[in-house]
Amino acid sequence: MEKFVEWLNGIIWSPALVVLCIVTGLFYSLLTRFLQVRHMKEMIKQMFQGKSSEAGISSFQALSLALSGRVGTGNIAGVATAIAFGGPGAVFWMWLIAFIGAGSAFVEAALAQVYKTKQDGQFRGGPAYYIEKGLNMKWYAVLFAVVTVLATGVLLPGVQANSIAEGIKNAFGISPTVTGIGIVILLGVIIFGGVKRIARAAEWIVPFMALGYILMSLFIVFANISELPHVLGLIFRSAFGMDAAFGGILGAAISWGVKRGIYSNEAGQGTAPHAAAAAEVSHPAKQGLVQAFSVYVDTWFVCSATAFMILITGMYNVTPEGKAPIVQKLGDVEPGPIFTQKAVETVFPGFGAPFVAIALFFFAFTTIMAYYYMAETNIAYMARLLKLNKANWLQYALKVAMLAVVFYGCIKTAKLAWTLGDIGVGSMAWLNLIAILLLTKPALKVLKDYEQQKKAGKDPVFDPVKLGITGADFWEKEYPTSHAKAVNED
Repeated sequence: MEKFVEWLNGIIWSPALVVLCIVTGLFYSLLTRFLQVRHMKEMIKQMFQGKSSEAGISSFQALSLALSGRVGTGNIAGVATAIAFGGPGAVFWMWLIAFIGAGSAFVEAALAQVYKTKQDGQFRGGPAYYIEKGLNMKWYAVLFAVVTVLATGVLLPGVQANSIAEGIKNAFGISPTVTGIGIVILLGVIIFGGVKRIARAAEWIVPFMALGYILMSLFIVFANISELPHVLGLIFRSAFGMDAAFGGILGAAISWGVKRGIYSNEAGQGTAPHAAAAAEVSHPAKQGLVQAFSVYVDTWFVCSATAFMILITGMYNVTPEGKAPIVQKLGDVEPGPIFTQKAVETVFPGFGAPFVAIALFFFAFTTIMAYYYMAETNIAYMARLLKLNKANWLQYALKVAMLAVVFYGCIKTAKLAWTLGDIGVGSMAWLNLIAILLLTKPALKVLKDYEQQKKAGKDPVFDPVKLGITGADFWEKEYPTSHAKAVNED
């Protein structure tokens, strides 16, 4: 069974998926004339523009909720793995893939807004919704929804919880059972409070955890500031095979940097659109720009924080697959959080393990929150499709099941569950990338309409009928009334 699962995972996460992610990102970057550069100022501005409503959350809350899913254990362990197998040059390729991926992130988030619906008094949307409404392919939408519920609702929460429990046990000697009980109580308080409480929790926790992690990296960098020019030079020389030590592993640098970058920032993989659809905005492009910026936050800020801590302190090994070690400063250790732990201890002796445990807790816990929201959204989609009115029992069952999975994950290591979860996320990526490519035309119409209205000095308001976009039922039937009401109230 395990061999079959690993074989299937190898096929799904093959170079073909990596190439599809890169080609899609480049395709949208070119078609949008590199909106990730042209609209950088607008991305930052829009983060703080949208306000929450009875049905929707604010743009910043949607950004925080999406970042909950993007920023996870991969920002610590994934970066270390990229450096361990691809050398310092892998960091550059992570940066580049984030830049390219911002184009895909804009498109999937904008589409989530275009085809969102108002269900049980709140906004719902995501790939299942835009596949059904935009492509008129219900079977395809149901397939995506089922895969997402299994991956994010059943398989992945437990392995994220396991990383928290292991980190806390190593740092503080606390039993995984005690940790599991604590996580279940905290997570239960949040997810039983509904989408609004999840969004508020993300709004407070995500900026705090990201800023705290980045501040620690700045302490480490400033403590070794004389090494910064050398580290920057090493990253760029290694990225292009011009460094004496790492020149022979250019292929590994590109491969590992791209793979880890795609895995970390999740651009185009169909995860972030769920949060994007929940935002209360007047035009889909607004949330598209916000979500494009979230890719930068994940990779350029948080992943870079890990990379600079590791590289500037020299606390890393580089052993390309099938080759002799090039750098082995940490002895015979598995690449992962220990790289960051050792880096922190060069400046704060004895604090490395607690710091990594705390970081892992926040990164993994917020990811579990995001997983729940993704799973709930797809449960809601299937309930709507099956016309199960007021199917609150389904969401209640999901909450209970996830809490059970999280507790079990804390006390048991399940490698098979991690691999199955990878298969689920990889399948989501394949299904979503194909869907957004088929929906390129309406996505580009949204961007063009937004830019034209901005150029005319207006605050853009979306009208799908004027643009010839069908299936955008909320915008066509409900938004005009709710917008007029909001204007009158102001």
